[in-house]
Amino acid sequence: MVSMSEPSTPALSAGPVYAHRAASARTALSVFFLSGLLMCFPGAILPSWGYHISEDFLTIGAYFLALGAGLVASVRVAAILLQKKDIRFVVVFACALASASLFYLAAVSPPVDWPWRAAGIFLVGLAAGMLNRSAFQSLTLVWERDAASTINLAGIAFGLGSLLMALFLSSTFYVYTGRSSLILAALLPGFAAGIFARRHFAAPVPHHDSTPAEMWRDFRSPAAILFSLLLFFQCGNEWTVAGWLTVFAVHRAGVAPDDALQMLALFWAALLIGRAGTQALLKSVGHGKLLVSSAALAMLGCLFLMGTDNSGGAWVGVLLVGVGSALIYPLVVEKIGHRFPGYHPGFFNGIFSLAVAGGLLAPVTVAIGSHFLGVWVVMALPLAGTILVFLLTLAIWLEARLTGGKRA
Repeated sequence: MVSMSEPSTPALSAGPVYAHRAASARTALSVFFLSGLLMCFPGAILPSWGYHISEDFLTIGAYFLALGAGLVASVRVAAILLQKKDIRFVVVFACALASASLFYLAAVSPPVDWPWRAAGIFLVGLAAGMLNRSAFQSLTLVWERDAASTINLAGIAFGLGSLLMALFLSSTFYVYTGRSSLILAALLPGFAAGIFARRHFAAPVPHHDSTPAEMWRDFRSPAAILFSLLLFFQCGNEWTVAGWLTVFAVHRAGVAPDDALQMLALFWAALLIGRAGTQALLKSVGHGKLLVSSAALAMLGCLFLMGTDNSGGAWVGVLLVGVGSALIYPLVVEKIGHRFPGYHPGFFNGIFSLAVAGGLLAPVTVAIGSHFLGVWVVMALPLAGTILVFLLTLAIWLEARLTGGKRA
C-alpha cells in the first residue's frame, strides 16, 4: 500500500456535510491500511512456510496465481454486494472474511499440502480486493478534487499496513511458529470488523463499470494502449519485488530469513516515505519530471539487486527500488484520469483494469522463469519492466504533444 492532503482540507471542512465526508475519508484510508496488511502477507509468509530453504518456485507461483484470482473475483463479488448493501456492510464482511482466511491458513500450514494454502490465499485476495473497491468508492468525491494526492494518500495507508505485516513476521520469526504468527495476525482484521461496523462511509457517487463496447473503443486509442501498458508493467514490477524479495534475498544475497523480511519491510518503508515525502512536491514540481525521475531511480535499484551477491548491495538496491517506485503509480493514475475523465480506480475500467490484473501475473511469470533459469530472474523481470516504464513515459509525453492533448 492517513490524513487528507492540505489542498482538500478547506473544502472538506466547510460545514457539517464536509466534516462528515472528512471523517468518512479518514475511515476509508484506514481500510487501505488493512488491505496493505493482506496484500503483503503472501510474500512475507514464505520464509515461515519454509520456502527460503526450498526451490519449489512453481508452488510459490501458484500462491500468487491464487491471490490474483481472488483479486479478480472480488471485482464481481463487490459489485453485486454494493448493489444490494452499503459500503459499511461490504467492508465489515471483507474484514470478517480476511480474519477467517488467516485462521484457516494457520490450520493448513506446512506440512499440509500446498493446494489447501492456495485456497486460503485466494480468499485473502478476495477480501483485499473487496476492501480496495469499497474504500475507493467511498473516496470518490475526494478523488474528483485531487486524483494524485488521493491515490498517494491511499498508497501511504496501504504501505503502512504492508510495512507492519513485514515487521510483525520478521520480529516473530524465531519466536513463534508460522501457525502461531498467523493466529495472531488473524486477530487484527477481526477487531477491525467490529470497529468499521460502527463507522460511517460516504455513499458512493453513481458510476458504471465499463461495457465491452467501451473497452473495445479504448483498444482503438493509442493513449489508452500506452497508459495500460504502463500500468501493466509498473504493477508487475512492484508486485514482483514485494512478493519475491524474501526468497530472492536468501537465495541470491545469502541473508538470514528474518533479515530478508526486514528487507521487505525496508521496501515498504521506502515506498511509504517516498510517497509521504513527495506529497508536497506534487504541487511544486512538474508531474512529468517526477514520473521520469522515479522510473530512473527504480531502474538503478533493480540494477543493484540484479548484480549483487551480498547483503550490502541488496539493502541499497531495495531502498532505491522502493523510493523510485513510490510515485509512479499515483502519477500514472492521475494522468489517466486527466486524459479519460470516466476513469475511477474503484470500478472496472475496461482496458485499464485488465492491465492492473495482468500485472498481478508477473510474480507467476517469475516463478516459471526461476524454476527453469534460476532465482536471478526475480530481479531481471522488474529491471526489464522498469526500462519499459521509462520508455512508455516518454512515449506518452510524445503522443500528447503530437495530438495536442493534455501533457503527460
